[in-house]
Amino acid sequence: MPKKLLKRIMPKPETLREHKHLRMFGSLLHNPNLWALNRKSAPGAFAVGLFVAWLPLPFQMILAAALAIMFNVNIPVSVALVWVTNPITMPVMFYGAYLLGAKILGHAPQEFAFEASWHWIESSLATIGPAFLLGCLVLGVVFAAVGYLMISNIWKYSIMFKWQKRKQK
Repeated sequence: MPKKLLKRIMPKPETLREHKHLRMFGSLLHNPNLWALNRKSAPGAFAVGLFVAWLPLPFQMILAAALAIMFNVNIPVSVALVWVTNPITMPVMFYGAYLLGAKILGHAPQEFAFEASWHWIESSLATIGPAFLLGCLVLGVVFAAVGYLMISNIWKYSIMFKWQKRKQK
């Protein structure tokens, strides 16, 4: 596991504790396990971050931090992973989520044109909303599970590799 690399690029806990949006968590941020990278906190942080990345909500970073605190996993990793959904990837990811949700519900995908208005959002919630939200939820759970298992196995195999290397010496 590239633990040294992650530690080098992660912000310091003091910096994040003083962040204006994270100050609302107060003394909850003083738990040292929220900042540690170990075989339990890293896979959980990946699961939290990837799950929240699929939620079509504003303030994903705050939600990821809250869930990281609740599940006692690494906050910086959880918060960083919500940026999987960014202005470049979001249209493709959310359209795929809509198509999956429509397939699960047995609906034919509807044609629509996105508009950046509150009226469009209100009218779309009734038509494409259920399929879209279901697809986001299913993909969030799937990506969280895959991320958790993948990081957990990478961590396990890197430890096994280090032990084998030590035995050879």
